[in-house]
Amino acid sequence: MSGTGPADPTTVTGLVGVYDADHTLRGELAYWIGARLGRAHCALCDITHGVLRPTREWRASCAALPVPFATFHRDDQPDAVRALGTPPLVAVETPAGFRLLLGPADLERCGGSVAALTAAVADALRAAGLRWPGEPAVPS
Repeated sequence: MSGTGPADPTTVTGLVGVYDADHTLRGELAYWIGARLGRAHCALCDITHGVLRPTREWRASCAALPVPFATFHRDDQPDAVRALGTPPLVAVETPAGFRLLLGPADLERCGGSVAALTAAVADALRAAGLRWPGEPAVPS
């Protein structure tokens, strides 16, 4: 295999972010109140959301990516992603499956910045030997 086909295990097909909050109305409300009182914290929420919804900067950043970036909550995440670790986290999907890309400490280091998350994803992809679709394979 040349390393450039669609089944190349080094080609990223998607990103998945998992929030450290539950998807239910009760879960969302509990997180929102807890965050304001300093009792709940999710580094991924700090990056992607304003007070009530995803920020314009986050939506623009996702739209500029060459693959989809899906987000889930800890209670509705895919089982294959759940097995990777404790939220918040960012996982990468390739034809070989899901793998952890950024964990809670990595997301915390982003300091709530979309630009820092984008850079952290790019750095983690390079470090893992992964690439965006259409990028040439890295010689081994």
